[in-house]
Amino acid sequence: MENKTVVVGMSGGVDSSLTAALLKERGYDVIGVTMRLADESRDFAENNRGCCSLSAVDDARRVCEIIGIPHYVMDFKALFRERVIDHFLAEYAHGRTPNPCIDCNRYVKFGGLLSRAFELGANFVATGHYARIEQNENGRWLLKKGVDTQKDQAYALYHLDQHSLAHFLMPLGEYRKTETRRMAEERGLPVAHKPDSQEICFVPNDDYKAYLSEHAPACLHPGDIVDMAGHVLGHHAGVPLYTIGQRKGLGIAAEHPLYVVRLDMEKNQVVVGGADDVFASGLIASDLNWIAIDALTAPIDVTAKVRYGKREGAAHVEPCADGHVRVTFREPQRAVTPGQSVVFYDGDTVVGGGRIDEAL
Repeated sequence: MENKTVVVGMSGGVDSSLTAALLKERGYDVIGVTMRLADESRDFAENNRGCCSLSAVDDARRVCEIIGIPHYVMDFKALFRERVIDHFLAEYAHGRTPNPCIDCNRYVKFGGLLSRAFELGANFVATGHYARIEQNENGRWLLKKGVDTQKDQAYALYHLDQHSLAHFLMPLGEYRKTETRRMAEERGLPVAHKPDSQEICFVPNDDYKAYLSEHAPACLHPGDIVDMAGHVLGHHAGVPLYTIGQRKGLGIAAEHPLYVVRLDMEKNQVVVGGADDVFASGLIASDLNWIAIDALTAPIDVTAKVRYGKREGAAHVEPCADGHVRVTFREPQRAVTPGQSVVFYDGDTVVGGGRIDEAL
C-alpha cells in the first residue's frame, strides 16, 4: 500500500492553505509545517505580506485547526542563512543580481523540507506553487507551467531533479488564482483573501540597498559612472547598488534616457548607455539542471526566459566544452542580468535552466 503521508509547507497564505485542504480531501494523511526562516523577533508582516513572520505562523496554525491536521513549526534558520542570505550578499558583492526566492526553493523548501519530511515518515512534500508535475510514458518526471499563465511559477523551480519531482505535489497548478481564492472561501479558510507576499522576506521594506549597506558595507566603494566609451558622467556609492536595465536614480543629466548596461566590479564602474544598449543577443550560463532530458549533448531550439515575469523568446542553446551553455536569441532580450536564471521551455514543459554568467 502506497504511503500517502504528505508534508505541506505552509506559509500562512491562501495557496499553501488550500493545498493542505485539497490533499486531505483527496485522501492524503496531511501534516502542516511552517518553516522558520529568520529571527521571529523581526516581524516583517505588519502588512500581512511576509511569508516567515509571526502572523504567518498564526495564520497557518489556524488553518490547520480548521482543516483538522497537525501543525508544526520547524527551524530552518541556519540553512536559510547559509544558502539564501549569505549567497544573496556574496552575489551582490561580485556584481551579480541574485534571485533569493529560487535559492530558497532549491535548498530550503525543496531540499531541506524534503529531507525533514522523510524523517517524519512522509513520502511526499506539497507546496502551493502554480506549476504542474507529470510523468510521461517513459516514466520520466516533467515540470510544466501552471494553467494560470499570470501566476505560473515553473520558472523558479527549474532546479528540481527526478528524485525531487517524484516526491512533490503541486495541486494548484491545475487552477487559476481566482479559483483558488473562491475554493478557499468555500472551505471557510480565513486566509482566502489574504494579499500575496511579493517582497523578499528577509529584506525590510523590500529595500535591498539599505540591506546591503547594513550587512555588507565592505562591498560598497564609491566610483565612477561611465558611458560605453569610458567617459565619466557621474559617480556612484557602490556598484552593487545598481542593476542591469536601471534608469532611475542615476543622478545624471543627459539629453537622452540612460540605462545601466554593465556592472564592472574590476574597474569599480557602472556602465550606462542608451535604450538599445540594454539588449543582448545571447548569454553564457552555468550551474545547469536538465529535467526533460538527461543532458544537453547537441544544440537545441527552445524558448527561453531570462527573468521571472518576462516573456519567453525563441533561442538556440549549444553545449560548451566547459559544461556551460551558449544561448543565442532570435530577437535580442532586454536586461540579461548575470546572477539571474535562464530557463528553457518546450511549449509548457520546462526543459531545464541555469544561472546567467554573462550577457553577449
